[in-house]
Parts: sequence; structure tokens; C-alpha cells
Amino acid sequence: MKKIMRSTFGRLFNKNWMLAAILICGVSVFTACTSNKDNAGTDEKSGADLVVIGKIFTSENNQVVEAFAVKDGKYVYVGDKKGAEQYIVNGKTEVVDYTGKGLVMPGCGNGHAHYSMAYALRVAGTTVGGNASPEKFLTEILPAAVKKAKEAGATSVFGFGWRLLDFQDNMPTRQQIDAICSDLPVYFADDEGHKALVNTVMLVKAGIMKEDGTVLKKDKDIRGGEIVMGADGTPTGYLKEQAGTFTRSHLDNESLFTIDMASGIIPEIEQRLLAEGYTMYVDGWGNYFFNTNFYKAAQQMDKAGDLHMVLGLSYEIESWTDVDAALKNAADVKKYASTRVKPYWIKLFMDGTVETGTGFVEPLYPDGHQGLANWEEEELTEMTRKANADGVTMHVHVMGNKGVTRIVNAFIKGGKDEMRNTLVHLRNVDDADYKRMAEHNINITSGVLWHHAPDGLVEMMREKGATPVGMEDKSYPMKSYFDHGINVTTHSDYPATSGSPDDPFGIMEIAVTGVMAGENGAPYWTEELVTREQAINAMTINIAKQMFIEDERGSIKTGKYADFLLVDKDVLSCPVMEIHAAKPAATYFEGKKVFPM
Repeated sequence: MKKIMRSTFGRLFNKNWMLAAILICGVSVFTACTSNKDNAGTDEKSGADLVVIGKIFTSENNQVVEAFAVKDGKYVYVGDKKGAEQYIVNGKTEVVDYTGKGLVMPGCGNGHAHYSMAYALRVAGTTVGGNASPEKFLTEILPAAVKKAKEAGATSVFGFGWRLLDFQDNMPTRQQIDAICSDLPVYFADDEGHKALVNTVMLVKAGIMKEDGTVLKKDKDIRGGEIVMGADGTPTGYLKEQAGTFTRSHLDNESLFTIDMASGIIPEIEQRLLAEGYTMYVDGWGNYFFNTNFYKAAQQMDKAGDLHMVLGLSYEIESWTDVDAALKNAADVKKYASTRVKPYWIKLFMDGTVETGTGFVEPLYPDGHQGLANWEEEELTEMTRKANADGVTMHVHVMGNKGVTRIVNAFIKGGKDEMRNTLVHLRNVDDADYKRMAEHNINITSGVLWHHAPDGLVEMMREKGATPVGMEDKSYPMKSYFDHGINVTTHSDYPATSGSPDDPFGIMEIAVTGVMAGENGAPYWTEELVTREQAINAMTINIAKQMFIEDERGSIKTGKYADFLLVDKDVLSCPVMEIHAAKPAATYFEGKKVFPM
């Protein structure tokens, strides 16, 4: 990371203007020493607070300019260097000359991720970590988590992060977990948040079985989920999809995740995002712990003047809940809105993940089974109608092509086009649905970060029947959205990144090349690769549109807030396989440098 330095130095005068500059390692910063009189006759009379010079990508019709000026947190001039110099006033204007250092561009957005959940787990539970084996989980990780919980006086043992690929051949059972902890509920979610491992007392608390072993719920009794059953006819402790969220709702969530915890992690999340170049972010699960503590803490932080990003919050509704009550709650959290906190989305799971056999797909999987469909079309239509009428936008996880068609139907029948109802991830899309998305202003936040594969993965998926026939090498589209005029954004889905990057430039490289740095793989599904400009637009102005703030942010344009990055590489022209190495040398929010502090 380049170090940003400031200095005062010698001056060079001309009759009508003055330019003072120094050359330093990283960024050149100078203070101009012209007078107000020299600038009389322009709006430059009072000068700008900041002038930036360099190669600047505006995200406005792919325009590249030389300079911009900022006053009171907003752009007051965007254009050539000579024009910007008129805004320089002695003793007032800070000037950053980034010429030849890299690229200046708008602050990025993350259209869907789970930083609230991931960071909460650090204080509320235990993270399993990558490549942990079932043996290590049972002998080291779980015992340590139980010890930590009991020493803290916790009412449950909570964790996250085991990987299906590592566990599927030797899945821990509730009996094995009971042998380590039988008195406190144990709940460990996988790295995608779609599956869970629990002990017997957790199943009893959730009403899935009795202490004497009597089974109360089994198989798919919980809508949208599966309780995996053992040879003895009782639950194994392995839960899939909504069976996991149902069970987790029976934890003592208010004690598990308090408002003080939420207030403690938001600054950490903010610094993580700003360091990666994100100034806009939609959190995909603001009520993960079945309370509104994250909403309350975010609003308090913004009202105190301590929030330096725009935070969107989604209220998740599960398929097993009382839908009308949940819709009311989702509309009610709008009371936590503030200048930079936007709690205006409902999150749903339409299906699971295609590669793990739970995507709602056509054709069926090779073994003849169909993935999970959490909602009927009529239900989705009515939910969309009610949510949009209350000023709430739908934000729906869907990966299978049949699920996509069902959601698009519902958005068209029940939704308002101006509400920009959004689909998240989308592994497979039927051709006819692209046109309908465009016609009805349906937004997409794409899972393009997974648009890569090591050599041999396609063949392995084909051999194992992990995807429907013909979908093995057709994963997460991107170019088709641009071709049809659909507003498409990128996201990291952190922490469910499955080894993919979560920063904007790592994602950008995958979108442009179909290859992830360091992975042994050929370019993947090249028909869906995009240009560098399209990739930047997807993570800047398009995310502002997804968040309904494109008139205020997302591009470098006069009148908008000055949220921008100084990137240490010119990602528009550097070798394409080096894009992932780009980092923000500095992140600015509303005209102030917020990273590094």
C-alpha cells in the first residue's frame, strides 16, 4: 500500500494563476498560493476545499477527465486541469496531483454481502476456518467453542464456517456433538450459511424432537428446508436451508447479539470496506439474529456523524414464518432510516445453490431430483405487491433458472417497475428472462465473483451429477445483462465467497478474464466476460442505482457527493492479469479522506 504524504514547498507564479507542486512517494499534494482576486469572476471566488488531478474515470458514459474540484463534500467542477486550477485558493485548497500514480475513480459499491453476520460471529461465536476437517472440528474447534461460551456465561454455543466439501464424507452427528456439549444448544452454520450442524438439545429447543428421542418434525416438515434423518429414523443433526434458519430462530438471540455488540462491530466493518474501496454497501441479512440491533446501532452511528459509507439493510423473511407479520416487521424497520442508512429491502431465499443440489432448476438434476423451491409464484406475487406498496424493494436470492423465471413472473405481476426489485446471484438464466428483466426494471446483483473454475471442475461436476446436464460450464452470467440493458451490479457475498475474492478489483479481474488469480484454470465461459469499463460501472454507478442514490453518488459528476478512490494501479490499462492486485491508496467519502485515517 502506498503511503500518502503531505508537504509544503516552493511556489511558482504566473499573472493569472499559480501552480505549486512537489513530487513525493505515493501522492503529490500541494497548496496553491493564488489570491481570491486572481480568481474573481468565477464561482471559484470562495475556492474549493480540494482539487484532484490525474487520470479520472467518472462512470458517466465511460468519460475520462483530467481533474475535479470539491467543496463542502460535493463536486463543484469536473473537467480539464486548466478549469480545475481556477478553484485553487491560497491557504484553503488542498490539491492532490495523482498524475501517473494510478486511476482516480468513484467509490465502489458492494451489492450484497453479509459483513454484519460475519463480524458478529467474531464476538458472538466461533469461526471454523478454511480446510478444517471433521476430526479437527470435533477434537479442537468445538471443544474450544464450548469452553469459550461457558466461560462467558453464554446461553448457547454458536459458530460458522465449516465447508461442505470438507465435511460431506464424514459429517459430524448430533450424538458426536452431544459427547462434547449436551447441556447448551450448539449451532454451527457452514461457510455459505445454507446448512448447519446442531446437537440434541438444540433440536429439542426448536421442537424438532423430544428429549426421549421422539421425532416431532422430519424430512421436509419445515418449509424450504430439510432435516437430514439417520438410519435410526431420528435427525442426524445436519440441517439444510430453511431448516437451519428455523432452528436458529430458537436460540436466545437477544443475548447472543446485543446492541452493544452491534455498535462495536460497525466501525470494524466500515474500516474493512473503506480499505477495500467500498463506500456503498447492501447488507443481505440485517436481522440475522432475529432482532433489529444492527439497524439501531447503524442509525445511532450515523446520527452521531460517525458513519462514512452508505449502508443498505435487508430484512430477511423465511419461508416458514407468518408472512403478513414478517412483512409488517420489514416495513417497520424503515424507522431506522437516516441520511446514510437505507433499510429499504426485503431479502428472500427462492432456492439454495445449484452446485449443492438445492437449486430450483430445469432440467432436473441427473439423478432426477429437483432442488428446493421455498415459495410458490402466487405467494411471491402477493408479497411483492404488499412490499412495494409499503415502499420496500424485494431482494431475492435465486440461482436456478426455474427459480429465476418464477421470481421474474412475480415481480412483473405484483411489483412496481420503479421499485427496482432485485435478483441476487443467478447462476443460470433462460434467454427469455433477460428481455423481461430489462422491460420491467428488474435489477441484478451478479455472482460473477464465482465466474471461474480450476481445470477439471466442469468434468467433476458432470461425473458427480452436481449440476443439471448442460449447466456444468454455464455458471454466473454478466455480459448478457449489459447486452439487454439490465442494471447489473457486482457483490462479494462475504463471507460466503468460497475462496473467491471479496474486494472490487479481484472481482473485476474475474469479470473481465474469467480467471481467478493464482488458480489453475482456463478462462471460464468467455461469452459472458465484460470490458473493464463495464466492470467498473457495475460496481459504481450501477450500485448507486440499485440503492436509489444515483442522483447523489456513484459517479464523478458536478453536484454529487465526492466519494472517490485513488487506486494504486490504472486498472483501465494495466496488464489484465494484474487488476486483482490493485488497492485503494486512499478512499474519500463526501470529500474527506476516510482511508487511511
